[in-house]
Amino acid sequence: MTGMTWNLMGHDWAEEMLRQHITTGQMRHAYLFSGPRGVGRRSLALRFAQAINCIQPTAPGQPCGECRICRQIEAMQQADLNILQSAQEGDTLKVEAVRELQHMLSLAPYESNYRVALLLRFEEANDSAQNALLKTLEEPNARVVLLVTADDPENLLPTITSRCELLRLRPMAPAALSAELQTRRSLEHVQADLIAQISGGRPGYALRLVDTPDLLAERQQAMQDCLNLLGLSRLERMSFVESLTKNRVRAEAKGDLRGELTAWLSFWRDVMLAGLDNPTQLTNLDYQSEIQQVAARTDTQAAARLVAALEHSFVRLNNANLQVMLDNLLLDWPSLNM
Repeated sequence: MTGMTWNLMGHDWAEEMLRQHITTGQMRHAYLFSGPRGVGRRSLALRFAQAINCIQPTAPGQPCGECRICRQIEAMQQADLNILQSAQEGDTLKVEAVRELQHMLSLAPYESNYRVALLLRFEEANDSAQNALLKTLEEPNARVVLLVTADDPENLLPTITSRCELLRLRPMAPAALSAELQTRRSLEHVQADLIAQISGGRPGYALRLVDTPDLLAERQQAMQDCLNLLGLSRLERMSFVESLTKNRVRAEAKGDLRGELTAWLSFWRDVMLAGLDNPTQLTNLDYQSEIQQVAARTDTQAAARLVAALEHSFVRLNNANLQVMLDNLLLDWPSLNM
């Protein structure tokens, strides 16, 4: 097995553990992949699904990546792969969806060794949906494997976490991710460093930034909005909030706000770090000048309070009145002419 790889970035230890489970016949019936979004939870789960169902593996636990089943699993469209997730990121997954999945899992695999259930962002499942899954976890079918992804095991019922093999995935060191991006995607050093920092060391998010230039453009616009807001009056800020929220479909507005808040949070974290005597490397390398200017004119504790307020806004994003939430958030921002 030495030297073999699933061609992922940053989780060699997890790959090796999963391969060992396959080759030694010690596979669990349920696995929980936890970590921040974009860290590679889904990619690792899909590669594991390929490894157990590949029809022409190059070695035990090593999927070929080329056969029909491997390609279908990569596209998340294989007959024995059942996907369960909320309709949109941030929505609630309800019990009816879990019960429908349980019906599918009662059927024998159509063409593979195992029927695989991939439950994505399962922290979005309400308590009823999570409780419904317990029956499947407590009475496992020998030819069914459950692969659950979640941001944090603490956001799931303890009875679910205790019945899964837990793999806690961590972001990569930005320097290591930058090197991978230069090698795998032929990025220039400066661009690779920037994307590695913006992504916070999360390889999945970094690859999305590389493959989807619009994401970088949206992030740049959100950063510019953040800077512009510092120079606006209270009335002008309220007008800006209305442009983001008023007379808009809530799901669309919420999606846009998630991008804005993500950029604003990274900006104010950088401001807070820049105000310290010994700051770590900033995330937004392309806005270092602006961050230093704001840090020089903002108390570090005030920046920390804004970071906390933004983190709280993420928690409230699903249920809060978006316009009121943003109005209150921006009331505490300093007024600075940039």
